[in-house]
Amino acid sequence: MKKIFKVLFLFLLMVTAVSCGEQNTSEQKQETAAEEKAEEKKEKIKIEILIPGNKDDNGFMEAAYRGYEKIRAEIGNVEVNYISDVSATSEEKALTGAMREMAEKKPDLIIAQGGQNNKPAEVVSKEFPEVKFIVIQGNVEGENLGSYSVDQEQSAYLAGALAGYMSNSGKVGHLSGAWPQPGLNARAAFYNGLISVRPDAEFYTTFTGNLDDTELNKYAAARQLEQGADVIYTMLNGGRAGATEAIKEKASDTYEIGNVIDWTKEDEVFIGSAVADSSIAIFNAAKDFSEGKLKLGEVNTIGLEEKEVVAITMSDRVPQETKDKVLEIKDKILSGEIKISTEYTGQEFDPNTGDFVGQDYKEKLK
Repeated sequence: MKKIFKVLFLFLLMVTAVSCGEQNTSEQKQETAAEEKAEEKKEKIKIEILIPGNKDDNGFMEAAYRGYEKIRAEIGNVEVNYISDVSATSEEKALTGAMREMAEKKPDLIIAQGGQNNKPAEVVSKEFPEVKFIVIQGNVEGENLGSYSVDQEQSAYLAGALAGYMSNSGKVGHLSGAWPQPGLNARAAFYNGLISVRPDAEFYTTFTGNLDDTELNKYAAARQLEQGADVIYTMLNGGRAGATEAIKEKASDTYEIGNVIDWTKEDEVFIGSAVADSSIAIFNAAKDFSEGKLKLGEVNTIGLEEKEVVAITMSDRVPQETKDKVLEIKDKILSGEIKISTEYTGQEFDPNTGDFVGQDYKEKLK
């Protein structure tokens, strides 16, 4: 009889334990489901991205689109949208209007690609104080306004040094379409890198007024080449294809240096590229906002210390000795021994007349 009672007692204990376990598991499942439901109910962060030009331009605007895609893929609880093709010529009125329309949707954050959005952001951010604004490659600050940038001046300076070492004629070109302040700073950095290794270099710098017009930029590049330039630094978007075509038609010892992405992987005419991937700046702004760490009222910059973001790349056509010299300059920038100037007070090259003219000639292109 005692054995029977013992067996019954043990059986009851087992049933109770199993029952409690099932109850606990059930409660845990209910708690998990409730947490997931609560997470779903959380209001999504709303982010709008303004891309002034064509998102498929193989350049600066496409970097913005890559940033948009990275946000969608890697940041949860975010509703992100973009607009593009607002103004290929970076017209301030058009950009201000587009930004204002975005703000009227009452997003939490607006990210605008390019320093051409500095003034529009200053204006619209005051009209919508409840919305946060970030300008990529900007230099604006405010209570609800900040800038996230990649230091393209550093890679541009190295590109200038590379051009100086690789030019046989001592004549070097620079070609861009628009001239927001970051673009002017990069042009100056390139020039100062050039003359740091080639003080007697002749510099042909041209702004065509359009970053995407292939024929216009091909014409401008061809005119620089006619003057004897044998290396051209192209700070263009879709229009780069035209400049590349002109350079390839000229001669095998005529070179191009690109920017934004590593163009040495795209075409052998590129001997180098001043990489400055602004998609990371866009992603960082969105990530910081999602984590409650958005930096407003200041300019936040990523430089050569992040080698996947800012770098100088060089092709196999560049002799190792030259590569070593350029990388030595890079080390001096990182150590602080070299300070990069963003001032350029020289003249600009007008491809229509073949003359050097004052920097104010660009205003006629608007």
